[in-house]
Amino acid sequence: MFKLGRNDKCWCGSGKKYKACHERSDEEILRPLMDQGYPMPGRELILTPEQIEGVRKSAKVSVSIMDALEDFVKEGVTTNQINTLVDTMTREAGGIPAPLNYEGFPKSVCTSVNDVICHGIPDDTPLKSGDIINVDVTTILDGYYSDMSRMYMIGDVSDEARRLVEVTKQCMDEGIKCIKPYMPVGNIGNTIHDIADENGYSVVRALCGHGVGLDFHSDPVVNHFRTNRKTMILVPGMMITVEPMINAGAYDCEILDDDWTVVTKDGSLSAQWEHTVLITEDGYEIITK
Repeated sequence: MFKLGRNDKCWCGSGKKYKACHERSDEEILRPLMDQGYPMPGRELILTPEQIEGVRKSAKVSVSIMDALEDFVKEGVTTNQINTLVDTMTREAGGIPAPLNYEGFPKSVCTSVNDVICHGIPDDTPLKSGDIINVDVTTILDGYYSDMSRMYMIGDVSDEARRLVEVTKQCMDEGIKCIKPYMPVGNIGNTIHDIADENGYSVVRALCGHGVGLDFHSDPVVNHFRTNRKTMILVPGMMITVEPMINAGAYDCEILDDDWTVVTKDGSLSAQWEHTVLITEDGYEIITK
């Protein structure tokens, strides 16, 4: 639990003394959870009001890019053209595309088509009618990161593909709706997994959501599958991504020779949606909405 003197400023960034802010709730809520063995977040994972506002500004750029893609992503467009649009819009807004050169990733955005689960690298292949594509945008603005992705359906998609895209969005939406302060982060994955099971889909287990805001990736790990492990407790001021990857077939995946592109092992379709979410005193706020 947070090691503070009663007269120290509270960990939440309110500017109030600890004794007048979260001391009582920490003792009544966090102490029992800590005694049960649940991991607690470090103070570095809790953003100040000023930092939260910085992420909100970054998110406005990410959302504007996603909105522009609604009319741009269509049959005949290449994923390289999507990359160019994302890169241009990001820089015109004063931002930096976080994926570019991140651990060697060669492009400014991830574009994942059909059986590609995530981390697809843009190229000159044109989209065709029937494709489904995930576009994953992460913007750095003044040092603050916002991370989101959406699915786009190209032309006449099959009923199977449309249903997968819609159920995956439901998984994300309900995973977010279950969030409340002082709950284990693993509850998100339990909710998502139940929906996937009900619809005959599988949840990718090799990849996960993460903390975000001050870095591209930080703790906690946000699993989207069911777990009985004692996972980190979410507290107000933390910021995470909820980004379920749902497969029409089995959850097994493999990485292609480019060391980035993750595909379903059985060749089945995959879909993903993502939001950056702030944990608040009474629930959550979707930052990338």
